[in-house]
Amino acid sequence: MTPSTMARLIDIVILPLVNLLAAFIVSGIIIALIGENPFHALGVMIKGAFYYKGALGYTLYYTTNFIFTGLAVAVAFHALLFNIGGEGQAAMGGLAIGLVALFIDSSLPAILVILLAIAASAIFGGIWGAIPGYLQAKRGSHIVITTIMFNFIAASIMVWLLAGPLIAPGQMSPETSKFADGVALAKIHVLAGMMGFDVARSPLNLSFVIALLCCVGVWVLIWRSRLGYAIRATGFSEKAAIYGGHQPARIIIITMAISGGLAGMMALNEILGVQHRVILNFTAGYGFTGIAVALMGRNHPVGIIFASLLFGVLYQGGAELDFEFQTITREMVIMIQGLIILFSGALAYMFNPPLQKLLMRFATADRGTNAKGQAHG
Repeated sequence: MTPSTMARLIDIVILPLVNLLAAFIVSGIIIALIGENPFHALGVMIKGAFYYKGALGYTLYYTTNFIFTGLAVAVAFHALLFNIGGEGQAAMGGLAIGLVALFIDSSLPAILVILLAIAASAIFGGIWGAIPGYLQAKRGSHIVITTIMFNFIAASIMVWLLAGPLIAPGQMSPETSKFADGVALAKIHVLAGMMGFDVARSPLNLSFVIALLCCVGVWVLIWRSRLGYAIRATGFSEKAAIYGGHQPARIIIITMAISGGLAGMMALNEILGVQHRVILNFTAGYGFTGIAVALMGRNHPVGIIFASLLFGVLYQGGAELDFEFQTITREMVIMIQGLIILFSGALAYMFNPPLQKLLMRFATADRGTNAKGQAHG
């Protein structure tokens, strides 16, 4: 095994698994300290995520949100941009879906309304991402600061609209009226039933399929397209990108637009797939968790799928932990998520030096064995 192959193996496969194991070990110690069996708790969480009727559907439903926001962070990061605005971009995507569904649902067939709503969610999210991209590219404003600020701006806009102009008539909750019949993404269990399969009810819907298609699209974009090459070149070195004939400012704006569009499409799962109306705070922190998903998945669509599934398990299985144990509350589950984020983010490369030494030792021993075999031959 060559040193470059070994380094890639450590970074993509071994290191994330070691970080995840470290997070679970620390979590297990804390669970043991409060008087519970960590192995029993792990079994309950896995059963809650996969075993019980409908559990897998709920797990994949949460996974869908994380795929969208993880891809959004990953695309930006390939241009060395740290997009922390997934919450605001998703909120704007949800607003776009609501505007399309509420104002043109009576004049067009439901399928066209759905297609327009999907496009609108990406466009609104893309605009909300492109503005901070423009501010960094043209005005030197740091992308971290502007995207955080735009989260607050988006939240304020949503509060104003949902508590005022868009609030459903005759009620006090900050939400819109329900969309017209048929303006919704089909549930997976309904589609499976139409094909003769008995699948338990769950909120899992076609947005999961759209999320997987976005993974393929991001892979093609980043590693199989001219624009993707320009994005990665800009991330490695703006001077090198300029030398290659690219305009870093333009690439930054385009990249943030794509990133924001992916985050905006997270609203498909919540608004068009489940709620069928726009509600306040539907983003529920998924945009921030997407940062950890991208870090853990090493900004690659395949890694993001697995990292999203892990967090989906934590969300769904964590609810079962809260139900099963009196001492393990929802806050304890959030702590476990936080530890995974800590080890996958801030402490991501803490175990890198010892792992490299260990694998180099194995590689050296393997080369020595091969040299002896050739000498005897």
